[in-house]
Amino acid sequence: MKIRAAVIKKAGQPFEIETLDLAAPGEGEVLVRIGAAGICHSDWHIREGTTEHPLPVVAGHEGAGIVEAVGAGVGSLRQGDQVALSWAPSCGSCFYCGKGRPALCETWQGPLWAGTMLDGSTRLSLAGEPVYHYCGLACFAEHAVVSAASCVPLDHEVPLEVAAMIGCAVTTGLGAVMNTARVVGGSSVAVYGMGGVGLSILAGARLAGAEPLIAVDRYDTKLDMARSFGATHVFKADESTLNGILEATARRGADYVFEAVGSPEVQEACLHAVRPGGKLVLVGLSPMGSETNFPGSIITRQEKTVLGSYYGSCDPHRDFPLYAKLYLEGTLKLDSLVSKTYALEDINIAYSDMLEGTVARGAIVF
Repeated sequence: MKIRAAVIKKAGQPFEIETLDLAAPGEGEVLVRIGAAGICHSDWHIREGTTEHPLPVVAGHEGAGIVEAVGAGVGSLRQGDQVALSWAPSCGSCFYCGKGRPALCETWQGPLWAGTMLDGSTRLSLAGEPVYHYCGLACFAEHAVVSAASCVPLDHEVPLEVAAMIGCAVTTGLGAVMNTARVVGGSSVAVYGMGGVGLSILAGARLAGAEPLIAVDRYDTKLDMARSFGATHVFKADESTLNGILEATARRGADYVFEAVGSPEVQEACLHAVRPGGKLVLVGLSPMGSETNFPGSIITRQEKTVLGSYYGSCDPHRDFPLYAKLYLEGTLKLDSLVSKTYALEDINIAYSDMLEGTVARGAIVF
C-alpha cells in the first residue's frame, strides 16, 4: 500500500514528506493506522545525527492507532483494536525478559538499532530501496507495520493523543518514579526539564504522595505547566537554582532528583541538588558519545545513589493499561500534556516549537 510519511534522509536536514510503499504485515506483525504520534526529543537526535541510525528512516516512536490487519500467527490482536505502541518490544524468553526487565530485551536490541523488523528486513521502501523503521515503529506515517509485541490494547475511551503519550512520555516519567526510584510518600522530589517526560515525572511523584515537588526549567511557559501538574515550587534554570532547591528542602537537598533533559551539564548540576543519602535518577537520553563527570568523592562520602531509568524500567503490557485506567478514573491528569497538535505536513514546525519551549508535548494527528 501507499502511505505518506515524514522521512529523515540526511542528518541535519528537515523532515521530508514522501509517499512510500508499505508491505503487508508478515508473521507476528500487525498493520496499524496511526491516529497520533508524539513529538519527542529522541527523534530529534536522529534528525540531527547525534544518535547514529541507518538512513533514510521514518522516525516517530510515541504512537497509537487502530489495528487494520494482522499477520500470520497473531492471536492476541484483532482488527479494530485500539493500541498504544511500545518502542521496546520484547521476546519474553531472553535473559532480561526472564529477569522481569522486558525493556532491556536482548532479542530486539539488534533489529531496533538497525532500523529493521525482527527478520532483518524493512516493510518500508521508496523507489524500491529500503526505508528504515525507528524503534520498530515509524509512527510519523499514516500507517505502520509493527511487531505484535509492540502493541498494547487500550480502551477506546482513551483519546488517541493520550494513548500515544502513554506509549512513551507517560510511561518513561511515571515508571521512573514508580519502578526505578520507587518514591515513597512524604519524600521531596526535584525534576529538571519540564517536557512531556518531566511533567509525567511530576504527575507520578504527586501520585506517590511526594512533597515538596520542585520543577526546574529554562522556560517560564513550561514552569507554568509544571504548576498545573502539581509542582509546589518552580525555579528558572540558572545560577540560583541550587540555592532555591536547598531553601525548599531545609538546606539538605531533595530526596530524589530526576534529570529529564539528557544533558551532561544538567546531570552534573543535578547531583549537587541531591541530599546526602538521596537518589539521582537519569531519565533523559544523552547524545551518543557524550560523557558525564560525577565526582566519586561526593558520591562515596555523601552516599548518593545514581540510577539510570530506561523507558521507566517498564513492562508495557503491565504498565500501559495501568496508566490508562488511572487516566479514565480521573486520578492521572493527562489531557493537558498534549498542548498542541499538528498535521503531518507541519512536522518541522512542530519540532521548532519543541525546541523553543512553547509546548509541553506536541503531537501529529491523522
